[in-house]
Amino acid sequence: MSNKIITNFIKKNSFFYIVGIVLMLTASLTQALIPTIVGNTIDLMQDANFDQSLILNNIFYIIGITLLVFLATFGWRNLIIGNSRKLECTLREHLFNHFQKLSPEFYNKRKTGDLIAYAINDINAVRMTFGPACALSINSFVICVSAIYFMVANVNLRLTLLCLLPLPVVVVFMLRVGKKIQLRFKKVQENFASISDCVQENIYGIRVVKAYVQEEKEIAKFEKLNNNMEESTLNMVKTSSVLEPVIEICFSISFVLSLLIGGNMVLQNQITLGAFVAFQGYLTMIMKPVLNIGKVITHIQRGMASLIRLKEIFNTEPHINENNHLTTPPINGEIRFENLSFTYPSSKMKALNNISFDIPKGHTIGIVGKTGSGKTTIINLLLKLFNTSEGVIKIDDRSIDHFPLENIRNSIGLVPQDSFLFSTSIKNNITFFKDIYSNKDIEDASQKSYIYKSILGFSDGFYTKLGEQGVNLSGGQKQRIAIARALIKDPDILILDDSLSAVDTETERKILTSLREVRKDKTTIIIAHRISAVEHANEIIVLDEGEIKEKGSHNELLEKGGMYYEMYHEQYSKDDIA
Repeated sequence: MSNKIITNFIKKNSFFYIVGIVLMLTASLTQALIPTIVGNTIDLMQDANFDQSLILNNIFYIIGITLLVFLATFGWRNLIIGNSRKLECTLREHLFNHFQKLSPEFYNKRKTGDLIAYAINDINAVRMTFGPACALSINSFVICVSAIYFMVANVNLRLTLLCLLPLPVVVVFMLRVGKKIQLRFKKVQENFASISDCVQENIYGIRVVKAYVQEEKEIAKFEKLNNNMEESTLNMVKTSSVLEPVIEICFSISFVLSLLIGGNMVLQNQITLGAFVAFQGYLTMIMKPVLNIGKVITHIQRGMASLIRLKEIFNTEPHINENNHLTTPPINGEIRFENLSFTYPSSKMKALNNISFDIPKGHTIGIVGKTGSGKTTIINLLLKLFNTSEGVIKIDDRSIDHFPLENIRNSIGLVPQDSFLFSTSIKNNITFFKDIYSNKDIEDASQKSYIYKSILGFSDGFYTKLGEQGVNLSGGQKQRIAIARALIKDPDILILDDSLSAVDTETERKILTSLREVRKDKTTIIIAHRISAVEHANEIIVLDEGEIKEKGSHNELLEKGGMYYEMYHEQYSKDDIA
């Protein structure tokens, strides 16, 4: 997938790449003329009666060539290096889009720091490969070939071959070192991901760290990861730093050979002094591109290591079929669960075992049960975060597999257990960055969720900026903003997944009363630990170990004297004691 993205990008921008390569060839070939012109000038000046106009012409030629090289180099760098920046943005956008499609199962197995490393370090390494590294390799190759051509054609074949003898050693050495660089860079990326994850986790959990006086242990853990990073980086640096000295030694040998052999050829009048000076110029010209080969190999090996990592992500297919090509009538909100069983991919135990129940349109259903009884799993399957393994879920008497995924999720307003808020204004958190809602819509939703007065109490009201994950709000305030975000959609199906746990019982009562008034004709699912949150529901389902143990209204379940009865008396006896 990543290869296809890069190939398509290059095809789409092929004109710019072609023009860039033409400009690069122009710059490389024209600058190869300068040593020959300098050599000719020196030969002209050896004659006591040399023509000054010829010398002046050569000077103008050199100035003209220099200007042409400058303009051509400026052009190709902007086109090729500039496009590599666009490629970086394109890859990052595709990666982010791919992240949006992957299921929770993928994120359960990955660390956040590792995913950040993919999006930043790995994509940057790929950019360096398909931008500066490729450009330098082509440029270096053309300069070397043109310089060697002029050395052979204008100076001497034998001198050229003898002086370039050390270069094959450089090529073989660089290829061997390059493989080691790729392996060691991969290790660096893995260690970087571990450090990113550690820092992020520590910042998110800093209150817990301080509460349990674990600062020293956290510092020790970070130091260990940091030392691993330092070690892997130094190993890579040690490997890559060998390249340049070896190249310089080989070129030093080449220069010594050129001085000994070339100088002797000048003395024997086999070549002119100007040709000898031109030869030295070409040898110097070759040195920089060959030195660049070390950098090119380092960048390419890093890029290849990162490309392998990115391929692994891009080749991870979403497990959920979106079916966005299907057309279906609007959703009304009637839901049916038929013989539904489900086991999470990372577990051997069934989270749900053969459950069946109906939710008529306009009804409110309460779901209660112990932690791990399968309450949230029902919602995960209804939202198609996971595929059902056994049984079927129907909306309006049609399997959810026959609906476009977008339609299902657009018709549902979810308030999850962890009320995630973005680091932006309260208004944006309620509207979820959509411009379709008026200020009245926002105020109405916040009043229904009983957060309106709290928002007005902030200095900037609805435009108050929240900290990361709403850190500057209480748990109850975060939950009520999340409820407002769901209510502003006026969804056909509203789901409250234990989303009133952080509010006091009086506020809970007001919110639920408000919901009963505004959602008379809409379907509502309330998952809760508190009996008070579900006692007015049309039907209450009691789950235990993935199975439905009891089902009925509040009064019916109390009369049965079963699990619900026990939960009710346990909670209300605690309230009496309190």
